[in-house]
Amino acid sequence: MAAERNDFIRDIIDDDLRTGRHTRVATRFPPEPNGYLHIGHAKAICLNFGIAHDYLGLCNLRYDDTNPAKEDVEYVESIERDVRWLGFTPDAVLFSADYFGKMYELAERLVTEGHAYVCDLDDEQIKEYRGTLSEPGKPSPFRNRTVDESLARLRRMKAGELPDGACTLRAKIDMASPNMKMRDPLLYRIRHAHHHRSGDAWCIYPMYDYAHPLEDAIEGITHSLCTLEFENNRELYDWVLDHTGPWDPRPHQYEFARLQLDYTLMSKRKLLALVQGGHVTGWDDPRMPTIAAMRRRGYSAEAIRAFADMIGIAKANSWVDIGKLEYCVRDELNRNAPRVLGVLHPIEVELVGLPAAADARLGDAPYFPPDVGKPGARPLAISDRIYIDRDDWRDEPPKDYQRLAPGRTVRLRYGCCITAGEVVARDAAGAVTRLRATVLAETLGGKNPGDGRKVSGVIHWVDAATAVSAEVRLYEHLFKTPRPEDGGGDFLQQLDPGSLEVVHGAKLEASLATAEAGSRWQLERVGYFSIDQDTRPGALVLSRIVTLRESHRLAAESGSFPVAVGSAAMSTEPAAEKKENAKAKTRPTSKSPAEYRAEARVRDPALAAAYAEASALVGAESADLLTGDLPTARLFLAVARLARPRTCAKWIINELPRALGEPEAQALDQVAPAELGALLAAVDDGSLPTSAAKAMLTELVRTGKPFAELRAAAPAPVADLGAVIDAVIAANPDKATQYKAGKTGLLGFFVGQVMKAAPGADAAAVNQLLRDRLT
Repeated sequence: MAAERNDFIRDIIDDDLRTGRHTRVATRFPPEPNGYLHIGHAKAICLNFGIAHDYLGLCNLRYDDTNPAKEDVEYVESIERDVRWLGFTPDAVLFSADYFGKMYELAERLVTEGHAYVCDLDDEQIKEYRGTLSEPGKPSPFRNRTVDESLARLRRMKAGELPDGACTLRAKIDMASPNMKMRDPLLYRIRHAHHHRSGDAWCIYPMYDYAHPLEDAIEGITHSLCTLEFENNRELYDWVLDHTGPWDPRPHQYEFARLQLDYTLMSKRKLLALVQGGHVTGWDDPRMPTIAAMRRRGYSAEAIRAFADMIGIAKANSWVDIGKLEYCVRDELNRNAPRVLGVLHPIEVELVGLPAAADARLGDAPYFPPDVGKPGARPLAISDRIYIDRDDWRDEPPKDYQRLAPGRTVRLRYGCCITAGEVVARDAAGAVTRLRATVLAETLGGKNPGDGRKVSGVIHWVDAATAVSAEVRLYEHLFKTPRPEDGGGDFLQQLDPGSLEVVHGAKLEASLATAEAGSRWQLERVGYFSIDQDTRPGALVLSRIVTLRESHRLAAESGSFPVAVGSAAMSTEPAAEKKENAKAKTRPTSKSPAEYRAEARVRDPALAAAYAEASALVGAESADLLTGDLPTARLFLAVARLARPRTCAKWIINELPRALGEPEAQALDQVAPAELGALLAAVDDGSLPTSAAKAMLTELVRTGKPFAELRAAAPAPVADLGAVIDAVIAANPDKATQYKAGKTGLLGFFVGQVMKAAPGADAAAVNQLLRDRLT
């Protein structure tokens, strides 16, 4: 059964397994290699591979490479790279081309049995004969060709004797069908084109609606998951299987809603137009919705998977606010991106009165704030010249302005307080380029000014003597409107010319001088950034991943800035007038789960103590998840005395919520620490297979019975698992031969048969033993 029944697809699978319609689960992700994958594909990848994981099944990566005119090896390689980067390992990497021979063999069978014919109508004539939604189609004049005539012509097509467009192979179904897909659809067409995998071996290629069900059936796919635009294709999918089978297992197609995301296009054809038209720098331009672009921009695989989980799987199409994706990206970055200092638009400040002892070094500053709890620090230098950001100065500050202005005192982040003096220089437009400020020496250790003067706020800064210069690319949405295709107009007209702003001469702290390409950082109070692949020695390039929070942009416009301290912010008085920002209304306003857990530990000393104890056992990241509430924290610490702490953490975080089936904090009283500890100790010593342990955990929670009683009632482990596997292979010699010939998708069939014959066996061990014997 699935870990969580949180969508209709998993409900279907649960029912299929319960009723015996299927004994195991096999899915596939079937991209066409005619472009790079985008965020919509990421949703489908997470669904297909996630289901295979939940049900101990398999998921193949299979390329739908049936149209050589549009396909390229570059796309093939990029697709597999994206799937693996997202964290998924295909059970097999397959191609439609692997089955061209079998598909052609079945095509001849369809002709021989009177279910298909070769038609000489051209494309325009086929459309004309097909009819309309309100009128039936007309039979092709070639529909009643004899079997021998069609078979001979089909073989001439295959032999390359006929030019492109001369004829097609069509299914003979129903020209009056209300489903236009069933009006004698095309099965094969002639394409004298070089194929990236099969070369010039074929000059006829199957149509998608013919190839797809056959690929699923050959691979033993049980649940073929497609987006809603393929709903009308399902009838043809079944027709192909009905007339080429029997197939065991028989695949079934199910449709789910595709992802429609604000400010985004999900058409590979239109994304290709953006690339070929020079509107972006390539498929991996950080403004593009491709997985490659998001990886380059600094999105993590974890954040994309979290987004897919957040939006779920639905039956009806709907639009998703892009703020949800950005929320997931921020939440992951908040936990993993080190904090550093940087200014995008520098103003030089001469410091007067800096003590010699402070010159060049302030001490170490942490990379992460206390609520994140990760180690790491770097030294900060300060000299008699620093840079502050242009936004941190006003000649005439508005009311409630909390930064630097004439006569104002502010604190430098991790440093001392300074009081602004005179303006030293301005540019031709009158903007300040250099200031002079006085250091309050007694504040170097973090103390307040001795004379009791008011400190307006905290600002970020960079030491001028050691600063690193950088080019910074500030990315916004590629389109001006949330739905660039609305109204049927040209989507290119909706491109936002301001979607990229390049800032030259930004100043960053010295610790970034050797930052590696791909590394991700938070510039405090500015945003999250990644080191772009265009970086070269001495020429640092940063790309903005995402802003901090929308409130920061509002504050920047108004002049009152909540100053970031780690992942939090120090409150200031609200601005006198706040500008309305429509985008802010679409952003999630709630705090992240990590922030709630951190706040809970601040309020509750018992939780804080549990966090410290758990951190010593399993590290800060797992400890954070285990000590968000007292029941979970107490359960972990009790169980960790009976089994390996890391095993306990893994099972309490991942497996126990699935067994409980309800909010953990409300149901943990169902779990006796001694019984859970005994179960996990058996997992540790290898006497209880993982798959059996998961089932036993569910029973332990459901019944409250002692672990010893449940274990005694469980099926006895098979004495000779190898013998059972040998028997299953011997009972299915044809499938074993097909597996050895390359049909590796049959592994799932064999695993299912062995698990039926040996209940309680370790699925991982069965999988490995089968692989060894079958190869």
